[in-house]
Order: sequence, then structure tokens, then C-alpha cells
Amino acid sequence: MKKKALITGASRGIGKAIAVAFAAAGYDLYITCIHSKDALIAFASELERDYNITVSTFIGDLGDYTFVEEMFHHIDTLDVLVNNAGISHIGLLSDMDVCEWHQVIDTNLTSVFYTSKHTIPLMLTHKSGRIINISSVWGNVGASMEVAYSTSKGGINAFTKALAKELAPSNIQVNAIACGVIDTDMNKVFDEEDIKNLREEIPADRLGQADEVAKLTLQLADAPSYLTGQIITLDGGWI
Repeated sequence: MKKKALITGASRGIGKAIAVAFAAAGYDLYITCIHSKDALIAFASELERDYNITVSTFIGDLGDYTFVEEMFHHIDTLDVLVNNAGISHIGLLSDMDVCEWHQVIDTNLTSVFYTSKHTIPLMLTHKSGRIINISSVWGNVGASMEVAYSTSKGGINAFTKALAKELAPSNIQVNAIACGVIDTDMNKVFDEEDIKNLREEIPADRLGQADEVAKLTLQLADAPSYLTGQIITLDGGWI
């Protein structure tokens, strides 16, 4: 039987690249997004055609427990969970309203709890599985003007380390990738001068690519079982 992977936030950017990588590796997929229904359905059709796999799509807010619970009614087995869905918020914390704070935390961090909570029983059945969380270097060191985002990613890192210890006896590995500046739509908020300045700070002298994150994610899905509880930084030597 083909392995199955759930990839959240798969309609664009890193999530889309991860979906392509897992499809090419022969996984049947469950993919999600919150807004881009038509794009996600079209993408799923492309993956099914190009890689001879089965793809199921789910449209909704992963920060909404009811949606996640309903989604898992349609998932009977799972080998890999990739928690990628996320949003950013740039601005002074003192200017951030309460709704914006909760939106970032719910989308980036609480969703990881929801999906993991429902995934773990499926993996325990087979005493195997991989949970891979897409994090950020700001979760390691924090970023001015991105306090909520940094907090959510720092939470993911702590969540990853703690859950890995909890699940290691059951042969379920939990790891995270702390991404640096990846060339995706999320970073389109920066102008050319900002990007140029960022690039000059990065020893690799370039932004990372979504397919590089995807390649590492797939490698973690196939990594030795002794690798767990790790926050692996992918940032071109930046931080």
C-alpha cells in the first residue's frame, strides 16, 4: 500500500513544494488550505495526473478545532504529518490588536496541536509515523516587529522537542525545520531594497527556495528513527 501524508497549507509556497516532493515519492496525499479552493483542487488534479496518486483536498481554518475534527473523519491512516500552514504579521506589538494576535497563534501554533492530537492515534495503531513541523529561525532567536510570529514558531520548537520525547517509545518521530528567508509570497511584503539587505546578511548570498525545504522535509520522512526531537535550521548559514 502507498504511504499517506497530510500536508497543511499546500496551495502555494513551501507547502505546495512539499506536496510535489511527496507526490513524486509516491505518497497519496491529503492537502489543505484556507482560502484558495479552486487553486488547491486544480493542484490536486495535476498531482494525480502527473504522479498516479490519490489526493484529497480540505478547505478550512486549521485554527478551528471543529474543522480539523471533521477533516480527520475522512483520514483513516497516516504515515506523515507535515504542519506547514502559517501566516505572518509585521508591526509593533503595541499596535497589534487582540484578534490579530489570536489569528497568528491559532493558525501557526494551535493548529499544530489540533492536527497532531488527531494524527497520533492513527500512528500509534502501527507504532510508526513522522510528524514534521515547518518552523522559522525567528522561533530560535526572535525578530523585532514579528513578536507574535516569533512566539508561534518558538512554541512549535518547544512543542516538537516535548512531543518527540512523548512519542519516541512508540516509534513516532517528531522534528522541525527552522527556515530562514525562503523566496515565497510570505516575503513579498519586503521591497527590493529590504531583500537586497537581507541577502547581504546571508553567507550563502541568496534566499532559500521552497523546493529546498521540500527536499529536506522528504528526507526527514525517510530519516533514521533515532533522529527525533530536532530543530534543523535551513538558512544558508544566516543565524
